[in-house]
Amino acid sequence: MISYERTLYPPIEPYETGMLDVGEGHSIYYERVGTQGAKPAVFLHGGPGGGMAPPHRQQWDPKLYDVLLFDQRGCGQSTPFAEIENNDTWRIVADIERLREMCGHDAWQVFGGSWGSTLALAYSQKHPERTTEIILRGVFLARQQEKGWLYRFGASQIMAEQWDQFTGLIPEDERGDLVKAYHDRLTSDDEATRLAAAREWSLWEGTVATLLPNEGLLEEFADPSKALPFARICARYFLEDFYLEEAQLVRDLHKIKDIPGIIVQGRHDICTPPTSAWELKKSWPEVDLRIVHDAGHSAGEPGIIDGLVRATDEFAGKKA
Repeated sequence: MISYERTLYPPIEPYETGMLDVGEGHSIYYERVGTQGAKPAVFLHGGPGGGMAPPHRQQWDPKLYDVLLFDQRGCGQSTPFAEIENNDTWRIVADIERLREMCGHDAWQVFGGSWGSTLALAYSQKHPERTTEIILRGVFLARQQEKGWLYRFGASQIMAEQWDQFTGLIPEDERGDLVKAYHDRLTSDDEATRLAAAREWSLWEGTVATLLPNEGLLEEFADPSKALPFARICARYFLEDFYLEEAQLVRDLHKIKDIPGIIVQGRHDICTPPTSAWELKKSWPEVDLRIVHDAGHSAGEPGIIDGLVRATDEFAGKKA
């Protein structure tokens, strides 16, 4: 058993919360934690369709950082709830810039895991002059091979019985395109149909998120208040290829090659396998890739926590 030194910082309450009207009917809920005026950072949650949770605030030393966290469009406490219209990658990138301007930061550290890593790369490539460092966890590059791994062939070979449960909701003649089949149900006029699809979509995602089974996490994913926005928004993004050109984030890595970066990647990540992190490293040699050999995808696993907290400490100049 590997022993890890770094743990999350103690629970902390926001020193500021609010709603930012970003137009098109959307308002973004945000929190600021840490020490106002300290080193700025922004946290980008997973999904698409996930949201913030209190432990997300605890990945930085609150004495050294001024961190903004927010619920992306349609997520968490942002409004309207579970909205998929006017909700895409580049609108969220624009929201991040609005939030930076609201905070008065010239630039900040960009921290994202899973879908948040996709968003972190998209934002940093769009606004490299506004990005001081990049911290990624569970790299997802939104290419066809990664989408196919989750919803066609790949993860299904490892989590076989859970895959059968996930596909079981869909008639056999629709299983050739599970994303579309689920999207059709998640946007149905019938509430029971929407909720059933949201539950199964979210449980599948929760199943592949951890190295070992986590019943508490699965119960959380089955909660309709979290499952519905997660599944609706996630399915729409998958259906629309994440509003990115194929391999765009790899193609445009030259835009961020001079920005310091750290990747924390679980060796046994079933959701976003290490091949994407390794391909990112090969195309971006300057980034520091740190493989956690006894971890999966979840940000809550001890080795991942250790890696992420070490990364934020290092960028703050805190000695080991």
